[in-house]
Amino acid sequence: MGYDMPTVTFDKKAVLKYIGKAVPDEVLKDRISMIGTDLEKVDDKEIVVEIFPNRPDMLSEEGFSRAISAFMGIKPGFKKYDVKKSCYATTNSNPLPYWSYVVTAIVKGLDFNDEKIRQVIQLQEKLGVTLLRRRKKGGIGLYPLDKIKLPITFTSDAPEKIRYRPLEYPGVISGKEILEKHPTGREYAHICKGWEKLPYFVDAAGTIMSMPPIVNSHDVGKITEGTKDVFIEATGTDLNALKVALNIVVTALADMGGKIYSMEIIQGKEKFDTPDLIPSKMKLNRNYINKLLGLDISESDIKKLLAKMGLGFENNSALVPEYRVDILHPMDLVEDIAIAYGYENFKAEIPRVATIGEESRGAILKRKLAEVLVGIQFLECNTYHLSNETDLIEKMNAKKVTLVKAANAVNIEYTAMRNAILPVLMKILSENTRYEYPQRIFEAGTVFVEDTGAENGVLEKTTLAAVSAHLNADFSEIKAILDALFRAFDIKYEVKEKENPTYISGRCAEIIVAGQSVGFIGEIHPQVLNNWQIEMPVAAFEIDVDKVFGERVFINQN
Repeated sequence: MGYDMPTVTFDKKAVLKYIGKAVPDEVLKDRISMIGTDLEKVDDKEIVVEIFPNRPDMLSEEGFSRAISAFMGIKPGFKKYDVKKSCYATTNSNPLPYWSYVVTAIVKGLDFNDEKIRQVIQLQEKLGVTLLRRRKKGGIGLYPLDKIKLPITFTSDAPEKIRYRPLEYPGVISGKEILEKHPTGREYAHICKGWEKLPYFVDAAGTIMSMPPIVNSHDVGKITEGTKDVFIEATGTDLNALKVALNIVVTALADMGGKIYSMEIIQGKEKFDTPDLIPSKMKLNRNYINKLLGLDISESDIKKLLAKMGLGFENNSALVPEYRVDILHPMDLVEDIAIAYGYENFKAEIPRVATIGEESRGAILKRKLAEVLVGIQFLECNTYHLSNETDLIEKMNAKKVTLVKAANAVNIEYTAMRNAILPVLMKILSENTRYEYPQRIFEAGTVFVEDTGAENGVLEKTTLAAVSAHLNADFSEIKAILDALFRAFDIKYEVKEKENPTYISGRCAEIIVAGQSVGFIGEIHPQVLNNWQIEMPVAAFEIDVDKVFGERVFINQN
């Protein structure tokens, strides 16, 4: 399930001050629209834009101004930030596997006012919604440095034992009470559902600073106009995302006039410094660019175009700032070059080939399957092909199989190709338990299975999975769904009782079409529901679309 593009409001006067020159509104509107954001309005006081999820570095007034001033050629090029090393450390003694990482930094010499504080709060909130997936991947906190005593410890304890005064609350309460009584606690309590312990920060004086990812302390976690130096932390489940979030915050504060200081993170035997703002290098071939874009640009042109996107270029490699989370492949650099070149400057040409485009048989089939299920009140999902062994095997109580692994995976959530779609639908249900039931969702997509007889040793096939979650979900209901689906395509089938550890014994069956097994149907086992922290009964099926429909042709069904 995706996330809406965040709408952010910038102070126009502050943006123009950063840009360094007066820019007519018409020019500003044109350039903002062409850099890859959705402009809502520009008036005398404000600039309101929707920032694409792949550019969280533009969520702050400073990050947005940095990008637009480079794009307009006023302040082009890769911007370097000086990071001084502090003598302080943050010790991560938090053993919780579900909220295990921490990164921190210090920024000094700030001069806050109401508008800057509003911008910092907006940046925190928007990063939490986008990059950190509504705080499910992590949270960010800022603290006045003069109110805490370094060094800092990140640890955990039982909710009842964590006691402090949360932000804008009248008194001291426990962590458990914060989740029940505090507005922010109630809003994000679902993230901590089922946690026996909760993480928290404590300073060298023993003062509790916050309980991430929920809320800061009112006494030591509130930025004011008098704050000059700040301590910043980001905690969560995805170390790479946390590092990027920290980089975005500290560079925004540096653009406000602050000086960045790194801190040592002590995590068991491992030690490393954050933030790290040394740019990464990515090889970029001129011929590759020209072939994809249909241009004939020189290396000096490439350098100028990358500079307009805030990137550097030397020795045939692009220098990518550590706050640019969207640059993952040379193709992303080519896209940036195309944006800098200007899509309006590309010449439209009719290709010298005559082809007739038509929808593929597979696309027609998936569309027709979706039409049937949507017609009986199911919601279609479209999820990642990448998952992990825990979700695909362990949480599903499935038999151990060899998965197709991703080489050099940098994120523990995405280490293997999915071998079934049902696990990813269960993940969606687990992330939406606070929403209204019934919840009925489905997906038809590609799964990947090791097969020595296939090309590259991997067999790709299409499966369809559907789940129904509500108080009365059972075998009869999900079979009626399968009946309706197969009846729409005039397919005869039968079910034969067979054990499957993902389903409840005696309430699951193998699906048989034309004498061959094509999938399973049944009620999800309570242990699987518990693994996913789902409290409602769930009934589901998953079928092998290729086996069921074979070479069936859909005539006049477009």
